[in-house]
Amino acid sequence: MTDYLFFKLLHILFFVYWLGGDLGTFYASRFVARQGLSKEQRSTALTIMMGVDQGPRICMALILAPGMQMAYNLGLLTIPFSAMLAIWVLCIAWLAMVLCIHFGHGKAFVEPLTKIDFSFRVVIILLSLSVAGQSLLGEGLIKADYLSWKLIIFAALVACGLGIRVKLKPFIPAFMKMMQTGPSNEIDATLNQSLARVRPYVYLIWIGLIANAALGIHLINP
Repeated sequence: MTDYLFFKLLHILFFVYWLGGDLGTFYASRFVARQGLSKEQRSTALTIMMGVDQGPRICMALILAPGMQMAYNLGLLTIPFSAMLAIWVLCIAWLAMVLCIHFGHGKAFVEPLTKIDFSFRVVIILLSLSVAGQSLLGEGLIKADYLSWKLIIFAALVACGLGIRVKLKPFIPAFMKMMQTGPSNEIDATLNQSLARVRPYVYLIWIGLIANAALGIHLINP
């Protein structure tokens, strides 16, 4: 297997686990706020949901590196080797933040690290849009328009993830209250409203992932 095919396989696997994990998370979320289920049953559903959701979180952090590496290997990304190495380091650092936040429950560093992670993603969005936009104007580092559009879609996917994080804020205190006092109509309404607010972002992520897959499958030659 050549280096290119190895990175292509990684890229495809990250796409599969991102989309598949997102579907699993979406399905499990329905049981977290379902009336008639006990708080213990809902807690189990939330544990499953959060566990499955790590797949998409990990894939979002890592999918950019093999994609850029393929473009670099094909000569479609005109950057020095040191810059390509920096992209890998950036994605690995992103992965490290994701894992530290997930496994650091109750630790003092989680809250400030979560804020750093949010700002980090904003920077990723802005950098991706800047590089892709300049390339589409003929003055950038990417030499194939479809790759620029894939990068723009990726930035939109990251932005949707931030939108989900913002819109889901009322969900956490409501769920914690439910675990303390038990389910109620008021709490269930808050949980369901929070989930309803994030669904458009989830649908957009699915559309964006499929669009990027289509661009990659139909427009790349090797």
